[in-house]
Amino acid sequence: MPAADFDMNEIHWLMDMFNTVDVGLVVLDRDYKVCIWNGFMENHSGLLPSAVKDKDIFDLFPSIDEQWFRSKTESVFVLKNRSFTIWEQQPYIFKFKNYRPITGKADHMYQSSTIIPLSTITGEVGHICIIIYDVTDEAMNKLELEQANHKLEQMSRTDSLTTLANRGYWESTLRKEFKRLQRSQGICSLLMFDIDYFKRVNDAYGHSGGDEAIRHISDLLKKTLRETDTAGRYGGEEFVVTLVDTDVEGAQIFAERLRSLIEKSSIFYDNKQIQITVSVGFATYTSDFKKHEEWIEAADTALYHSKETGRNKVTGYSIEMKK
Repeated sequence: MPAADFDMNEIHWLMDMFNTVDVGLVVLDRDYKVCIWNGFMENHSGLLPSAVKDKDIFDLFPSIDEQWFRSKTESVFVLKNRSFTIWEQQPYIFKFKNYRPITGKADHMYQSSTIIPLSTITGEVGHICIIIYDVTDEAMNKLELEQANHKLEQMSRTDSLTTLANRGYWESTLRKEFKRLQRSQGICSLLMFDIDYFKRVNDAYGHSGGDEAIRHISDLLKKTLRETDTAGRYGGEEFVVTLVDTDVEGAQIFAERLRSLIEKSSIFYDNKQIQITVSVGFATYTSDFKKHEEWIEAADTALYHSKETGRNKVTGYSIEMKK
């Protein structure tokens, strides 16, 4: 085969590979005008090479984050080093629709890229080549795994009946708050309450009725909480609330409002109306507590005092209760 024919075959092969390879190939000049646009880019953008030739890439694709893109490519022009982008940092350079059936949940193609300097025979970099990789499958698998792990984490710290924090997670947040208070000598109150005569509710309406009463209490509790407060189900029909930056007076007001709200509310279950009340105890942080368990014990003591002195009432802890 003549050398000229062989060279032509090589060019033909190269052009064939250039247009059929399953990655995007884009060449830009120093003014960010398009010089080369392969078949992958044509197929996903819907733009022919003739339509993008010598056009400004930012005019063609306004969705490109120009400041970010220039910062990535300028180092390639100036330092003559390759640069890389990954989808975790920037989901895509070119916003293409996702047509893959397996990852149909994705609205757009996730992309990673390699940016290569293209030197002239004099060693100057006047052009760069951007290689675009479709990593949608990889991205969606990772995102779905992260979502599943997040859901499992949420489930591990949430009470399934009330969707409040479970006892373990709530107590871990209280422990952190206790350590913060020891350092800062700040203010915080701990509130505990439970449903009065809950056994009667279960006996009269069954455990399903009792569960409905617990859910009802948790819904009312959520409506009264501030964003900084943390509420949890301590166990059975008993609930706990950490009232951040709340002194004795504030805790008394919060507890009384909650008690009154529950007393005035009604639960409708199995065509029957259920009325319930709660007994509440609270303890405001003091440096006398050496462990967070002592704080819990103080609030529990105040709760016990409410139950022993008539129920459906609020009691604040005092040192005399220990005697």
